[in-house]
Amino acid sequence: MKRVLRIGSRGSRLAIWQSEFVKGLITREFPEIQIEISIIRTTGDKIGDLQLSEIGGKAIFVKEIEEALLSRQIDVAVHSLKDLPAILPLELKIGAVTERHDPRDALVSRLTHSFRELPKGARVGTGSIRRQAQLLHFRPDLQIIPIRGNVDTRVKKVRNDGVDGVVLALAGLERLGLQDEVTDIFSFETMVPAPGQGIIAVECRESDEETVRMLIQINHEASSIAAFAERSFLEKLGGSCHVPAGCYAEVKEDSINIIGLVASPDGKKYIREDIIGSLGLSTALGRELADRIIQKGGEGILRNLPA
Repeated sequence: MKRVLRIGSRGSRLAIWQSEFVKGLITREFPEIQIEISIIRTTGDKIGDLQLSEIGGKAIFVKEIEEALLSRQIDVAVHSLKDLPAILPLELKIGAVTERHDPRDALVSRLTHSFRELPKGARVGTGSIRRQAQLLHFRPDLQIIPIRGNVDTRVKKVRNDGVDGVVLALAGLERLGLQDEVTDIFSFETMVPAPGQGIIAVECRESDEETVRMLIQINHEASSIAAFAERSFLEKLGGSCHVPAGCYAEVKEDSINIIGLVASPDGKKYIREDIIGSLGLSTALGRELADRIIQKGGEGILRNLPA
């Protein structure tokens, strides 16, 4: 009898794309396994009219899926890694990450091809406090319009709702075939991505040894090293996905270069640092980078965030 592996996923077009992608990776390595995708509606999917800061941050997109994993309704959960808090429930772990897609942020605009060329006072939509802080740091004249919804919904706001532009993860746009909507791609100098952006995470139960061994076979090592360095940075800052912080780690042969950022929501306070070191010390370097930023004023920024 074939083993049945049940994948838990949100129901958005992007989430299903990611789950199908992971299904393909597993099937390639283990063709004898029958894989089913179970759609789970999360709190974040049910509450569409409130901002993330009002309802608990991005963790609301994983809570019900993790509960299904813990109760053995599913065997693995597929997430955008940037949606996972740095600290997981004790019984769960990240069993694998996929090869990183482009981690940069992108602008979709109806007015211009360049962020720098947006007219004064342009209305730019984002539901991310990290993006808001960096947009306002470089362009304090912009009007930030809070928006929620899946990728398709946010792109449509540019066409139909009078928003001059929206900022989204380039990876999500490209995965959905919406790359032609992109009018500008932010460099790392202008916008530091969210920790884990562009990476798909596969979460499992620590006690499920058979699944843990299986997921090792689809894990992308370089992306995993970068991901855990970035998550160690986030964990040191408090572990929440909903802080105005960015982090990006790049693996180069036997070394790793990590960029970290903490900024106030209005962009006026802005602390950015980087660190380079040995690949074997990647998670320690992530924590050290966070420490540097905390000591340079990051603690004050985080302390003064709205509850």
